[in-house]
Amino acid sequence: MTENIDGCGAAAVGGPPPEPDAGSGTEARDAGAAPRGIALELLVHGVGGTTPDVMLGDRRIVRVQGDDTAGLYRRTDDADAESRPGGHREEPVPEAYSWCNLTSGNSSRALWLLLLPFMVVNLAHWMRPAPAGRRPGLDRAHDLLVRLLALSLTVLLVSAACEVALDLVAWQCAGTPRCVAGQSWLGFAGADGGWWRVPGRRLALASLVPLLLVVLLWWLSRRTWTAYEAQRPPLPAPARGGGGRSAEGETDAEGTAGGEGTAGAEEAGAGAVPALSLPGFWYGRRLVARLRAAHTAAGFLTVAVALLLPALRYDRGAPGRQAAAAADWALLALVVLTGLAVVAVVNRRGRSESVPDEGVDRLAVRALPGWALALALAAACWTAAGREEWVSAGRLPGGDVFTVLTVLQGALVAALGLVAHRMHRTRRTRRVDRVHRAAGDPGLHAAPPPGDGGAAGAAGAAGAAGAAGAAGAGRPVLRGMGGPAVAMLACGLGGVLSGGLAQRIADWLDRGTDPGDPGGLLQGPPVLLSWQASVLPPLLAVVLALCVAGLVRLVGRTGELAEEVRAGLSAEEEQPARTRQIAGATARAELTDSAPALVAGIALSALVLGAFAVAGAAATGRVPGDAARGAAPTVEWTAGAAQSLGSWLMGAGVIAIVALGRRAYRDHAARRTVGILWDVGTFWPRAAHPFAPPCYAERAVPDLTWRMSTWTGRTGGRLVLSGHSQGSVLAAAAVWQLPPGARRNVALLTYGSPLERLYGRWFPAYLGPDALAGLHRQLSTWRNLWRRTDPIGGPVHVAAPGGEPVDAPPLEDPASYGRTVRHPLPAPVLGHFEYQADPAFGTERARLLKRLGAARRDGPHRDGPNRDGPHRDGPHRDGAHRDGPGRAGPRRDGPGRGTVPGQGVPGRSSG
Repeated sequence: MTENIDGCGAAAVGGPPPEPDAGSGTEARDAGAAPRGIALELLVHGVGGTTPDVMLGDRRIVRVQGDDTAGLYRRTDDADAESRPGGHREEPVPEAYSWCNLTSGNSSRALWLLLLPFMVVNLAHWMRPAPAGRRPGLDRAHDLLVRLLALSLTVLLVSAACEVALDLVAWQCAGTPRCVAGQSWLGFAGADGGWWRVPGRRLALASLVPLLLVVLLWWLSRRTWTAYEAQRPPLPAPARGGGGRSAEGETDAEGTAGGEGTAGAEEAGAGAVPALSLPGFWYGRRLVARLRAAHTAAGFLTVAVALLLPALRYDRGAPGRQAAAAADWALLALVVLTGLAVVAVVNRRGRSESVPDEGVDRLAVRALPGWALALALAAACWTAAGREEWVSAGRLPGGDVFTVLTVLQGALVAALGLVAHRMHRTRRTRRVDRVHRAAGDPGLHAAPPPGDGGAAGAAGAAGAAGAAGAAGAGRPVLRGMGGPAVAMLACGLGGVLSGGLAQRIADWLDRGTDPGDPGGLLQGPPVLLSWQASVLPPLLAVVLALCVAGLVRLVGRTGELAEEVRAGLSAEEEQPARTRQIAGATARAELTDSAPALVAGIALSALVLGAFAVAGAAATGRVPGDAARGAAPTVEWTAGAAQSLGSWLMGAGVIAIVALGRRAYRDHAARRTVGILWDVGTFWPRAAHPFAPPCYAERAVPDLTWRMSTWTGRTGGRLVLSGHSQGSVLAAAAVWQLPPGARRNVALLTYGSPLERLYGRWFPAYLGPDALAGLHRQLSTWRNLWRRTDPIGGPVHVAAPGGEPVDAPPLEDPASYGRTVRHPLPAPVLGHFEYQADPAFGTERARLLKRLGAARRDGPHRDGPNRDGPHRDGPHRDGAHRDGPGRAGPRRDGPGRGTVPGQGVPGRSSG
């Protein structure tokens, strides 16, 4: 009997069974004891949150460790497997780690949709090019620019809230009798009489909206901070080859210069320390707390400025208000000085990663937000005081902040691009294909021999050209410009959300007329927002053109691959539909490698169109439709249509996000769909924006590391860490954190893995080719399974001179081209899923366990745990893939698909 935990995990009714006592028969022997017969397979699922019962292939499961958010599950019959080691000598005990509730479990996570720009800019922080030795200045500049961009996004969001609450509602609508007449809820604040007729009082009341928004963001960040960043890493480990790194490129007392974790991408064999192996990498408690304080203070200061600028303009123009104007200037000076303090806090040294950083910046964390809130409240009280003759007209003063923010963000993105380009140029480039040729990687240029029929010949021929793309393995996307491009996307998303919110509220208040047009009730939001809305249709046209180009390329590529599939057939009769299916699946899988071009096209178009919007707003001072009046009819019509359509698209986008969030709040299935986005976007710590959705890896990686360390130490058994898709990235990060003693008992099996194809190219400083090669040196028992029809996973391209490569030959997909004796029914194209259903999975897992056993009998390598050389038994010693290292090999007469050897579970997958 089981009960579901929000549709993701499951736990036995009545609670988990107790772990065996320390003094029981499962207690670990001393370090020199012979290995036990028991082995454990620790399964880690990928995106989408596969449930533990599916991962284990059994509905009768029990949670043995963890909680409702993330936990370890076993089949009920295996709950006490450690007390019966003799009963599991033929196969490992399967244990599933379910982490999906970290991103999609609680209904409040639906609110994370509003934090999408913050998540994207946080990704840009980790996309720095791989390092080339000592470069603390460039690393520090990169970090500072990204964090300033993140800070500008916080100011932009709060400014949008001020625009809606203070300008559109309290200033424009409440000051217009016709607008108030259509909004009954606003009648008390009308300008026709009463205490609220003074604009300053209405502004002070409306300022509660952005202030509460800032408090909400602070609360969400702190709530997730206590659940994610507060997770302690595993047992203290000795320094792993060098000093720790700080988040801004400064040097720890015992370390060498480098960016946060940049040592992880330095040249192999140079004593570099991979960033993900540092004990404090997944412990961002101190950094997030300080950034949260700075961004909270920035939000409060933004509200204070929005209140003080209108008051200052009135006091400067009204007779006898010189003293009041001086007070306005004094308050503004305090706000500016506090803002400089915020920038200084953002620019401060990040954290020490050589050890878990327990430091607390009490002055910044506690005093800075409190002082900023006090300034905002003082500004509200000062704006509400006196000024009985004040009348609201036109737009609220201070709307130029959107122009300033847009120009600032463009300049920061341009500067970030220059820094990234310099970092990429200083990289000591290496031809990765030359390394693979020297290593003899069979998975790189594998192609079936002539006349090889079946699915291996068809799918193998279809993917042979795709293997040519491996020559670009290890090269960062967009020549190191991935970070600036993604940062530009974050700014664009922030502009769409803020502008769309303002446009939608203005349309609602104006009741059918276009704000800013003659005859409208309101002047509407600042002119720049209307220009930004007008360039949205051209931007979407660019996106559509890129998608059409991709579709054309897909069709052409499918035709090319279809010819290769036909050429790979032997005696089998061709089935045109089947040929198109295999070729189409392979071509669609290759589209993933075109994503950088799409991102670059969108980012560049957004930068150019954004500059055009700023120039148009500054040159005309009017909305596009009004500015084009009197021009040629085509120009006038185009400008008006672009303004109306863009305003509608911006508003529709905001409504769609809110509707999706509302549905996700109520419906778990929709929440899991949204959770897939967070699975990919929130892997990295919140090093740039504290209001981004929390990093689930700061809980998952310590969970996995603790489990592996304690289980191997307690039982002395062998452990295979089996990760699919995103789970393979978590698995690799957890292996990096293992102490050397525990690592000797652990093997890594990855399948459908984006480690190199996505993470290695987009995040080269942390998971680039040198970092992955370093992981293989530390853990020689690593095998990676992949298919050419997989749109997400692929080979890791880790060279292994003189030994077995990490990448296995590509798996057959489909298992057979047509109907055969072994496959009487048509075999499906599996792509990214059901890796465990392939017979090769059980074979590779058994070989890894055998190699672990041999290593335990032979003792540790002389060179130490971090210099494990490749095993000498050579590839395919255990009989796997007998067709040779350079071919996938048809298995028309091999075991049928559907049952994993040694598992007895048909077609189960952890993806």
